[in-house]
Amino acid sequence: MSASTPLLEDTIEPDEVVEPPRPPLSAGRIPTTPRTPVVLNPGARPAESNNMASTPGDAEAGIAGILRQSAHPVALFFLYIFRISAIAVYLLCGFFTSNYVLSTVVVVVLLAMDFWNTRNVAGRTLVGLRYWNQVDEDGESYWVFESREPSHPANPVDSRMFWIALYSFPFLWLALLIVSILKLSASFIPIVALALVFNITNAVGFTYADRDAKQRWANQLGSGWSMGGLGGQLLTSAVKNSVGRVFR
Repeated sequence: MSASTPLLEDTIEPDEVVEPPRPPLSAGRIPTTPRTPVVLNPGARPAESNNMASTPGDAEAGIAGILRQSAHPVALFFLYIFRISAIAVYLLCGFFTSNYVLSTVVVVVLLAMDFWNTRNVAGRTLVGLRYWNQVDEDGESYWVFESREPSHPANPVDSRMFWIALYSFPFLWLALLIVSILKLSASFIPIVALALVFNITNAVGFTYADRDAKQRWANQLGSGWSMGGLGGQLLTSAVKNSVGRVFR
C-alpha cells in the first residue's frame, strides 16, 4: 500500500436528525381571538356562573344569604340572638341546673336586654323607628315617636326580618304560657307573663310608630313630633297603667 493512498476513501457523516416541522411564526403579531369582555363594578366581584342563583328565592335562602343582603347584619343578628336565647334558656334550663332562681334571673336578664335592644338599637337601625313614653309636669303621659326621613327608606331585608321577629315571638311566648297553664307549672307563669309584657309592648309601640310615621310622611310634617289624637289616646290608655312607667 503506497503512502499516497488514503486509508478511507469516503468520509463518514453523522446520521441526520429529522426534526418535525414547526408551524410558521408570525413575528410581531398577537393572536386576535375574540374574547368576551368582563365588566367590573366598583366594590363588586365578577359572578361565577356555577354560584349564581336561578331564582330570587334561592339568593335569599338561608341565614348567610339574609345577613349578606342586610344593611346592618350585626343589629339583625343581635335582634334574633337575644330573643332566641331567652326562649332557649327557658326551655332547656331544667336539663342543666335545678336552681330555679338562677334560671329565672338569666331569663329575665335576657328579656330585659332584648327589650332595650329592640326599642333603642334594632328599631332605630333596621327600620328607622323609635318611641318612648314621656310624662310632663302635670303628670300626663304621652308617647313620642321618631322616624327616618322618607328619602332614606329602610333595607327591605332588614325591615321584613324586623317585623317578623316583632310579631312572631309574642305568639311563641303565648304558646308557652298556655303550656304552663295546662301543665299547672305556676312557678313559670310569671316569667312567661313578663316576656309577654315586654314583647307585646314593643310590638304595639312600633306598630303605632310605623303607622304614625306613614301618616307624618303623607302630611309632610316636621322631623320630631309627639303623637296626639285618637292613635295616641288608644295606645296610652292600653298600656299607660301597666307598662308606661317602664319607659321613663
